[in-house]
Amino acid sequence: MTKKIAVEQSLTNVTEALREKGYDVVDLKSAEDAKNCSACVVTGMDSNVMGIQDISTLAPVIEASGLSANEVCRQVEESMH
Repeated sequence: MTKKIAVEQSLTNVTEALREKGYDVVDLKSAEDAKNCSACVVTGMDSNVMGIQDISTLAPVIEASGLSANEVCRQVEESMH
């Protein structure tokens, strides 16, 4: 089964890197998009505005600010083990 990862739209390099690794990537536009995902990747700038920090998901939330796409992929993989 392919793991579904929700990624903020502005993180196109992260989206591409995760897709190359075989993940099913969906756009993270609202807290609703985080449901049924194995992980969520946010920029960190507006995660409170989006409501991601409430209990809308039990999946790990990875803050991508200051990280390369490969570093984010590594954190996604580590968070699911």
